[in-house]
Amino acid sequence: MAEKDSKLDVKKWFRYDWVIRNVPFFLFLTLLAIVYIANGHYADNTIRKINKTTRMLKEQEYEFKALNGKLMFQNRMTELSKVLDTIGLHETMDQPFLLKDSIGNKPGKG
Repeated sequence: MAEKDSKLDVKKWFRYDWVIRNVPFFLFLTLLAIVYIANGHYADNTIRKINKTTRMLKEQEYEFKALNGKLMFQNRMTELSKVLDTIGLHETMDQPFLLKDSIGNKPGKG
């Protein structure tokens, strides 16, 4: 007899009028489920974008360091003299001297 009473109680909760009364609540729960799923997809896409940007940033950093090292090597005096020797220029060993105009004034002294 106790089993029939428990079955009757379950049927009592799922009657037609009870279901109709709670349709707005079911729709609200459905909306919450959709928002929850959409939020999960949005979070996944955001994480993918962050990882992609981080990877690109690391690649750019490595490229910058490689190019910066190459530039520092090429700007050394010995490397510059090697490159300039190939086109016929060479480093002068004479000390610089001051040019004077024909009147004898120093340049820039009006």
